[in-house]
Amino acid sequence: MENNLNNLRHTLAHLLAAAVLQHYPHAKHTIGPAIDTGFYFDFDFGDGEKPTDEDLKKIQTTMRKTFSSWTSFEHKEVTAYEAREFYKGNQYKIELINEIEARGEKITLYTSGKYTDLCRGGHLENPAKEIDPNGFKLTTIAGAYWRGDEKNTMLTRIYGLAFATAADLDEYIAQIEEAKKRDHRKLGKELDLFTFSDLVGSGMPLWTPRGNTVRNAVVGYSRELNNKLGFGEVHTPNINKGELFKISGHYDQYKEDMLSVKSQYVEDEMFMKPMNCPQHTQIYASQMRSYRDLPIRYSDFANLYRDERPGELSGLTRLRAFAQDDGHVFCRPDQIEEEISQILNAIEEALKTYGISYWMRLSLRDPQKKEKYLGDDSVWENSQGILEKLLTEKGIEFKSAEGEAAFYGPKIDIMAVDALGRTWQISTVQLDFSMPSRFGLTYIDSDGQKKTPVMIHRALVGSPDRFIGILIEHYGGNFPLWLAPEQIRIVTVGEAHEACARTILSALKDAGIRAEMDQSDENLGKKIRAAKTARLPYFAVIGDKEVEAEDITLESRAGATEKITLAALVEKLTTEIKTKAHA
Repeated sequence: MENNLNNLRHTLAHLLAAAVLQHYPHAKHTIGPAIDTGFYFDFDFGDGEKPTDEDLKKIQTTMRKTFSSWTSFEHKEVTAYEAREFYKGNQYKIELINEIEARGEKITLYTSGKYTDLCRGGHLENPAKEIDPNGFKLTTIAGAYWRGDEKNTMLTRIYGLAFATAADLDEYIAQIEEAKKRDHRKLGKELDLFTFSDLVGSGMPLWTPRGNTVRNAVVGYSRELNNKLGFGEVHTPNINKGELFKISGHYDQYKEDMLSVKSQYVEDEMFMKPMNCPQHTQIYASQMRSYRDLPIRYSDFANLYRDERPGELSGLTRLRAFAQDDGHVFCRPDQIEEEISQILNAIEEALKTYGISYWMRLSLRDPQKKEKYLGDDSVWENSQGILEKLLTEKGIEFKSAEGEAAFYGPKIDIMAVDALGRTWQISTVQLDFSMPSRFGLTYIDSDGQKKTPVMIHRALVGSPDRFIGILIEHYGGNFPLWLAPEQIRIVTVGEAHEACARTILSALKDAGIRAEMDQSDENLGKKIRAAKTARLPYFAVIGDKEVEAEDITLESRAGATEKITLAALVEKLTTEIKTKAHA
């Protein structure tokens, strides 16, 4: 099914190019792959007319009229010379042809209807019969550099959605509309959780008191899990000498993404740190270690910095300044499986608490690009084998993905699935035999000999900043009680009820509950609407009847209403907070 969908989307990319060339014959078509939800095609319109978003409808209509004549895909193998002659004047296609020729690969042209393109294949056999005319839709036009390189020509990219049926497309579009409603940037502003400032810098969030309350709750829970696992929390500096990252290997791999810093007094090359692992090696190295000391576990919530491109920043989900619930374990080889198993159990507990489903990905080295990774074949075969064996023995289903490993070792990535079915890579467990050796880390083993420890890198939910962005959209802004910045609001019918309300408010705050009182001059209806708009888990109404009966009318976000005493309310809320209920 997945291959059929990719073939459908690839075919529609061809169909899009054919339709565009009908309307804009001066355009040069370049490449058009299938992507996760559809397809796109890049064009160079030169100085001629370019399509706008308003033109997508006519192009889409042409696509629907055209594909009925596409009853097959015929391929023809040609020489490089023939291909260059065919695409004379299109420098983009000629560049691709030259690269294919240099690799010694076959050059094939695929034709359907009156449209021919340079292609490797992977299409529907009979588009006229297999395409649902209402199963695809052109969506947007954007700019894109040729081959993704900013030094190259800016092209025009046309995007389209594509699914097997119109029903599948409608379902996805409905999901997109729901995602817009849940957009964490929109809800974050409405709920007064965080903001960004051009004066501070893009990609650097400013957390409000309400937002920081949520952030502290997420960090606090990760600390609870760290304590259970036996991690000692450390704190490391944000600025480090470049030499540290040269030894770790990050300098060669990540330098373009690192923010450099200059000192007025020393000549050292320095950077804002993009990760914590090199610093943790230096804490380990600060004293002699025995095999009896291992495992040694460090956690760290210090801020990290990465020089992301402006176009890649996206609210909280892609930042320049962020923290991680980071951790590193230094252990003996015989301790690896137990340590990773315990970490996976903690991650499982965390995601169950947050109410997020997930699956696991075993991220492996790309065997065709070994030069990108530290360590020889034997190291990688050993470390990859350890992780695969552990997952198999624990009965955990997983998907393997070549090329997704860290440059220093393979990893198990936890892929969270939110309420809209979108996948986010958050938690990770990475097995590293290289960095301890590069830093010369040792311990004295039971035989009196110096040995090199193994390093396990891990994050429980990853960056709390990014994770909150995911949670806002997952919950639709409706945080569970334990995470909510305001857990309950006291709403009075009139001024005469404020004294009673203050007594209730004081008791709730004394119990550690985040309670507030609406002291506005609005009427009861508007106060209740304000509480609902704020997506509060609970609000309590105090009027004549409540004062007389010495009870409280409690209403939940779900609409349930009950009469409850103050003592029972305190017990109910503290229990729900303590158990971290997410319903």
